[in-house]
Amino acid sequence: MAYQPIENYGLIGNMHTTAMCGMDGSIDFCCFPYFDSPSLFAALLDDEIGGRFTIAPLLGNVRNKQLYLPESCILLTRFLSQDGVAEVSDFMPVEDDPQVHCLVRRVKTVRGEVPYRMLFAPRFDYARAEHTVHLSEDRREALFISQGRDGIAVRLISEVPLKIVNGAAVAEFTLSHGESTPFIMEDVCEGGASRCKDPNYVSDSFKKTLNYWRSWIGRCKYQGRWREVVHRSALTLKLLTSRLHGSLVAAPTFGLPEQIGGERNWDYRYTWIRDASFSLYALIRLGYTEEAAAFMKWVEARCGELEPDGSLQIMYGIDGRHTLTEERLDHLHGYKGSRPVRIGNGAYNQFQLDIYGELMDSVYLYDKFGSPISYDLWRNLVRLLNWVSANWESKDSGIWESRAGPQEFLYSRFMCWVALDRGIRLATKRSLPAPLEEWGRQRNEIYRQVFTDFWDPQLASFVQYKGSKSLDAANLLMPLVRFISPKDPRWLSTLEATRCTLVDDSLVYRYLTGEEFTDGLTGGEGTFCMCSFWYVECLSRAGDVHKASHSADK
Repeated sequence: MAYQPIENYGLIGNMHTTAMCGMDGSIDFCCFPYFDSPSLFAALLDDEIGGRFTIAPLLGNVRNKQLYLPESCILLTRFLSQDGVAEVSDFMPVEDDPQVHCLVRRVKTVRGEVPYRMLFAPRFDYARAEHTVHLSEDRREALFISQGRDGIAVRLISEVPLKIVNGAAVAEFTLSHGESTPFIMEDVCEGGASRCKDPNYVSDSFKKTLNYWRSWIGRCKYQGRWREVVHRSALTLKLLTSRLHGSLVAAPTFGLPEQIGGERNWDYRYTWIRDASFSLYALIRLGYTEEAAAFMKWVEARCGELEPDGSLQIMYGIDGRHTLTEERLDHLHGYKGSRPVRIGNGAYNQFQLDIYGELMDSVYLYDKFGSPISYDLWRNLVRLLNWVSANWESKDSGIWESRAGPQEFLYSRFMCWVALDRGIRLATKRSLPAPLEEWGRQRNEIYRQVFTDFWDPQLASFVQYKGSKSLDAANLLMPLVRFISPKDPRWLSTLEATRCTLVDDSLVYRYLTGEEFTDGLTGGEGTFCMCSFWYVECLSRAGDVHKASHSADK
């Protein structure tokens, strides 16, 4: 089987983990049973040894289509042929028991008589571990037990006979018009008993899961243009939320490249303070205060673990663990040869100042639109803001986690302004005890320095870092966090310089590498979707609604 385009995958999940389902009926990526567990299927990163779970009709001249059941995370993959029409429904049941983790695939013939082949080929512990397989007497269950350090076992339950071939379960069967059959993968609970063998399990869990997602999206308060797209984005954010911990993973994947064949292949299955704060802002705007409250509880726990000097890490494990050691999986070929494949993330111990601004902005918004924050959280935030007040002039690695050494990045500088500004606003609004005079003095000094040290009159633009001539799309957040007016002449000329330098057909690069700036890595990168959205919002706030609408449509 060949590598599919990444955009050919749909995402399913249960707020514990996710799986990526290709348009060819193959689940080629799944870490199980949690987001940051070792991979069980990783054919997306190595087509030969990564492992996959495939169900596909044996038809000629097939056209594939994929869609979600409306307002849900249940994915339908359809196979259209002159000889018949087949459909596979994929979902992860949303269970009340946090220890129950299942993946359900239901295959159905819509028209004609269709032959199928199913292949269940798990590869445990990032395809590093051997495993044993035990087939039941009736050949309807196969138990796969890892021999590696991940120490997990999964069971495949089928209504058609299975056979074991080279450590994988295989089934070949035929379904006529209207007939269907399920395949269920579950992690094996203590004692080994199956929790999914009730004959009504598939239909009941399908209805329950569909109702869960439709009930959840029904609480969305967004009523504007592109409602369906906004709903799909909200559902995706919810999929990336840990039901156990309240944290949000930046992405459910590791090892996917920024550029085919390049080395910029990172593990994103962790909680960045920055990314999670952006997600929290979106959820609050959509009316999801329960998710915001769960994340605030997680944040409060991390603020209770501040370093002795009052500083935070930039990222943590979804359970709050601090150490995320980076490791290369050199036995994996990488997506279309994009190596190395990495797990863990060495950026966890980087020094990045901007996270304090994003965190304080989300805390301020939660206190305003959610619930008032606790005494213990405020006490720790005072320690944190005192640290920001004393350290905002330091060099850091910046929002893009440069590996070329620290600089005085503009984005880090004005986000420290945001941190102190929101702290002052929160303390004033709630009459909370705080050294407001010192915070205010430092906030004002940051503001002055940005306009004197980071403005280049020749470029007529704010620059990426102090003394540079390069631009940075992160600076598009300056008016969005209310640091500068969106119609200030200096900002408008910066926006124009950004358009000329970083914008390509409405898509925006984070920065350009070259003589002016290197990030310590080889190769280039593609455009960055988040920056494109920032650009559209800046155009809109500047009053250029026509150009903003045109860019958004693209």
